Amino acid sequence: MPYRPPLVAREYFVADPPELPVRAHGEEGLSAVSTAEVVAADDAGVTLKGSTSAEETLVVQVGVAGEGVIRVRLAQDAEARTRSARAISMVTPGDYPDARVEVHEDRVTVDAGSLRAEITLSPWHLRFTDATGRLLVEQDGGHTDISGRLRTLPFGRSSVDGGTVAYHESFAAGPDEAFSGFGESFTPLDKRGQRPLMWNFDAFGAESQRAYKNVPFYLSSRGYGIAVDSGMPTEFDVCQTTHSTVQIVVPDDLIDYYVIAGPTPPQILDRFDGITCRPALPPDWAFGTWISSGFFVDSQERVLGRARTIREKDIPCDVLHLDTYWQTEGHWSDLRWDAERFPDPTAMLRELDEMGFKVCLWMNPYISHLSPVFSEISEFFLKTPGGEPYVADCWHGSFPACAIVDFTNPDAVTWFKDQLRPLLQQGVQVFKTDFAEGVPHDAVAFNGMTGTELHNVYTLLFNDVVAEVTHEVHGHTLVWARSSFLGGQRHAAQWSGDIYTSYAAMGSTIRGGLAHGLSGIPFWSHDAGGFTGRPTDDLYVRWTQFGALSPLLRLHGTTTREPWEFPEVEAEAIAALKLRYRLMPYILKAAREAAETGAPMMRALCVDYPEDPVSWQADLEYLLGRDLLVAPMISPEGTRQVYLPHGEWVDYWTREVLIGGRYVQVTKPLDQIPLYVRSGAVIEETP
Repeated sequence: MPYRPPLVAREYFVADPPELPVRAHGEEGLSAVSTAEVVAADDAGVTLKGSTSAEETLVVQVGVAGEGVIRVRLAQDAEARTRSARAISMVTPGDYPDARVEVHEDRVTVDAGSLRAEITLSPWHLRFTDATGRLLVEQDGGHTDISGRLRTLPFGRSSVDGGTVAYHESFAAGPDEAFSGFGESFTPLDKRGQRPLMWNFDAFGAESQRAYKNVPFYLSSRGYGIAVDSGMPTEFDVCQTTHSTVQIVVPDDLIDYYVIAGPTPPQILDRFDGITCRPALPPDWAFGTWISSGFFVDSQERVLGRARTIREKDIPCDVLHLDTYWQTEGHWSDLRWDAERFPDPTAMLRELDEMGFKVCLWMNPYISHLSPVFSEISEFFLKTPGGEPYVADCWHGSFPACAIVDFTNPDAVTWFKDQLRPLLQQGVQVFKTDFAEGVPHDAVAFNGMTGTELHNVYTLLFNDVVAEVTHEVHGHTLVWARSSFLGGQRHAAQWSGDIYTSYAAMGSTIRGGLAHGLSGIPFWSHDAGGFTGRPTDDLYVRWTQFGALSPLLRLHGTTTREPWEFPEVEAEAIAALKLRYRLMPYILKAAREAAETGAPMMRALCVDYPEDPVSWQADLEYLLGRDLLVAPMISPEGTRQVYLPHGEWVDYWTREVLIGGRYVQVTKPLDQIPLYVRSGAVIEETP
């Protein structure tokens, strides 16, 4: 993963996922549920004995997990748990006092209010409707081609060489049905025809299906969502193998999924939060500008000089980010100041605080084998199968290999917190929690989990530890995270990783942010200007404008993103930052609403216009909050097509009133981003 054209070298990484085996030609192995009989039932659910096409017996459980939420489990036995549950619980089913289960001779109905499950026992079939009886989604029993060979994997499990390798489910897809979510995927917003793999990659940018942040959850234009509770590399075949079926393959000890009623995306996301967790709201200062040192050698003198320049030039900024080089080069990330470049960090942090800056420090959960710390804490690292610290090429050969802190080891957690706490007490306000996608599949954890079992949920353990110690010292749980997984909305700030500096990459970054918002993550950001390389002057401005109208804003890259280093367009870049600060009352109000409801701040058009089919496809624009339509300029010519949803829209700059329900051609000068206000909305601004 992912596919590469012929003659282009595949990108191998120490943390690539293991691939599922392929059954030999003619080998049997499919075991699909064919009939079932009721074993037990109460008001909240039903347990059934399922007979399969392979003459096996499996346990099927269908139950209410909240109003409008129904849980489905298929396993060898009723007590089966996901493998990730050994480290963390990601989903907590709720209840619904008015739940009802009706058992008849040949069928069962499970009623969760706005969602109903209808089970036919022989032959087995499961369908979901809303309270009125309107079909939302139903199982697909499998597709065979003209030769009689099965091309899809229906509700059941599969074995290879006598051992179970995965459970699976298939749902029928309507010909006009759109699907989105799955985390921060940088591909088109409608995932139909794609094959998202739930495996956290170091994505090498933001222009492929490789994602730093995967969420095994999606929602449909037909008004429902589906969440899969598994930390394993679950694969979703979204109408790729066959245009009429969504297939889910879960290489775990069971399949455990939740069907969530809408009908609108905000209602689906609200119920999704109810079984995972509510989003954490960042402190108000986090919505200001973050300006970074960039990924190059820094020093105490340079940091203070940068801070003074920002204040002298009256550039709106609340947070200074110090990237990797606050630590000794080659020792990353042992969480110790470089004593030569930062001789008195306490005094520096005090002076920055007096100037009104919060400080963010970069870090990750890997420790270079060259660091003095390495030998001191070798018992706290993930191990090889032979029991030695697993030293992995987490930096793809560009920096020394590292060991990976094992957060399943309570003593390692204590040690890690003990390294962070003094930095927070010293005056650091927040940490950028980089990486965490690097757990190799053959690693062994303290609690006995394999690397494959730990890989995806490792980032949740990592960010939980950092959030906990930050809350202990400062009273908030903010982290600035690159990787995430199911339930990651409790880690308030996430950014899109190492983006290339191009208009195309900015476009795919917009798509990633919109998909991630539809995966339950309200507070998202990106490296304004792009990360890899130096942007052209016009791209720097256009991307800064996009950043200024994103949920969170940070200027960061491999080279400087300081506005004064782009003298020809410095004024335009600063104007974009000042626009954000003028809109800050509106932005903070939108943030509070997002935290309360789970709907994203950066709203794909389908959030507010789910019945408009264009809204599921228009993925290079969005609503910031409910009332501002933002269409970042995605071409150097300064012209683009913008889709305006139905209603009236007012051009923020010219006050021209435009009728929606159509595309409009928009041309804007470099100092303006295409921005429209919903007619009749009140947008509060600071003077």
